[in-house]
Amino acid sequence: PKGGSTTVKELSGAGATFPYPLYSKMFDTYASTTGVRVNYNSIGSGGGIKALTDKTVDFGASDAFLTDQEEAAMGAPVLHIPTCIGAVVLSYNLDGNPALKLDGTVTANIFLGKVVKWNDPAISALNPGVSLPDLAITVVHRSDGSGTTSIFTNYLAAVSPSWKSTVGAGKSVSWPTGIGGKGNDGVAGMISQTKGSIGYIELVYAVQSSMPFASLKNTSGTFVTPSLASSAAAAAVSLPDDLRVMIVNSPGKDAYPISAFTWILVYKEQNYVGRTLAQAQALKKLLIWILADGQSINEGLSYAKLPAPAVTKALALINSMTYGGTTIP
Repeated sequence: PKGGSTTVKELSGAGATFPYPLYSKMFDTYASTTGVRVNYNSIGSGGGIKALTDKTVDFGASDAFLTDQEEAAMGAPVLHIPTCIGAVVLSYNLDGNPALKLDGTVTANIFLGKVVKWNDPAISALNPGVSLPDLAITVVHRSDGSGTTSIFTNYLAAVSPSWKSTVGAGKSVSWPTGIGGKGNDGVAGMISQTKGSIGYIELVYAVQSSMPFASLKNTSGTFVTPSLASSAAAAAVSLPDDLRVMIVNSPGKDAYPISAFTWILVYKEQNYVGRTLAQAQALKKLLIWILADGQSINEGLSYAKLPAPAVTKALALINSMTYGGTTIP
């Protein structure tokens, strides 16, 4: 539509902190090239899902795909549009920042409060030649409803039967031990300030603050450092058409085991609570841009680009969006 009154100059979204550094750059670029501002509130995946359920934003953002119950609460079908692949890393604060290796069992036992000292034989056995201090481990986890927590706890549940049976997986869990921080940035800050701490954050938060992070043993028995390449390798799996898929503990020999897609969530039918066709068109254009030009921004911020099959399936989902039951032009 032409004319000032119907031209949409602003869109709003809320949710995941995991992709916030990427979305911040993407949306700045989008505003400067199209004149459309995207206001994104980085409040955590749980908050983003609530905001979309309450219909107060154009899109939600989450690193956990909706559960069937959450989708039912939305009251209408919701599409999951992936934007990148990220890695959740185990970052720590030890003198000298040694390069550590961890495996699933030891990681689960640290977060279960069973391995409580840095010089525990289980950690030493994975790190021959590394001088580990006789220092208490302080676990740092999220305090808010978090897709990053969902990714991390789904990984722990996959590698540790005792984690699965006692704590389980989800955006919020009852942590057996540790202190909580809000958002990826909050957890990163607490790790930086707390000697002897370990916590889980998205890779870019560690890279931007020059924080060390562990190599993790994957399903092939290889110790893999989190990186663009190793998180992309985790996504080399067959993808469902709705793109609701976890890629933790992926089978590839080069795959980093705590990798994940993150998604923008939108209602398939865009004619609700007084939304205009112009709003629906503006949202559709933004989503298509993210899958095309926007992907060139990913790697500079340590997020892997979407694999071609994911882009193809995501475009099909975007093209299935409707306004008043008809395809959005």
